[in-house]
Amino acid sequence: MSETKLPQGWDEAKLRRVLAHYEGQTEEDALIEDEAGLQSSETVMTVPHELVAEVRELIAKRQR
Repeated sequence: MSETKLPQGWDEAKLRRVLAHYEGQTEEDALIEDEAGLQSSETVMTVPHELVAEVRELIAKRQR
């Protein structure tokens, strides 16, 4: 069996804390969290690998 790769800066303890948070949420708490995310001014999306550099450049220009 292969070892699970964690995001940079994560360790097993952090993974367990995040899992405990979401597994312990009530449906109402999860809904509140989801709705709060919809109020955010940011969007998460999939970007083709070949466009990542261009997207990063656009974001950097906007932040300047």
